[in-house]
Amino acid sequence: MKPTLFPKLLTLREAHVLCTEWRAQGFSVVFTNGCFDLLHPGHLAVLQEAAIQGDRLVVGLNTDASVTRLKGPTRPVQKELARAAVLAALQVVDAVVLFDEDDPALLIGALQPEVLVKGGDYVVEQIVGAEQVIANGGRVHLVPTLVGHSTTALIQQSKTL
Repeated sequence: MKPTLFPKLLTLREAHVLCTEWRAQGFSVVFTNGCFDLLHPGHLAVLQEAAIQGDRLVVGLNTDASVTRLKGPTRPVQKELARAAVLAALQVVDAVVLFDEDDPALLIGALQPEVLVKGGDYVVEQIVGAEQVIANGGRVHLVPTLVGHSTTALIQQSKTL
């Protein structure tokens, strides 16, 4: 039985089944991903914009091990279940799925979202899964970067306090 604190935190298999059910009900699935280590206004802008691109928003969340490989030995600041709980508490998020790989290719392949959303610091050609989503008739949506907001900047700022 899933703890009530984390009803939106799903396994890959659970998320696959849920996305299939949503599509059968006529809903479109939107996917975005990230580390979401210290949630800030830039993250919120991406999540809010992602949510309006379709009917159901699934967020792929890097595990602690994945974050450490990508960001270095001092990261993440928050453990994966804490990051998942914060994301799941957001009304715009319908499901959160942890992934341990360095990129979400496997997750995107399994969930087959109609829309893939990333922040504006990417270009479509750099986005993992973009080719697959587009080949399946979906689209990629880039959200303009909210300048001045980053987890790295927050960490640096906290060290000067």
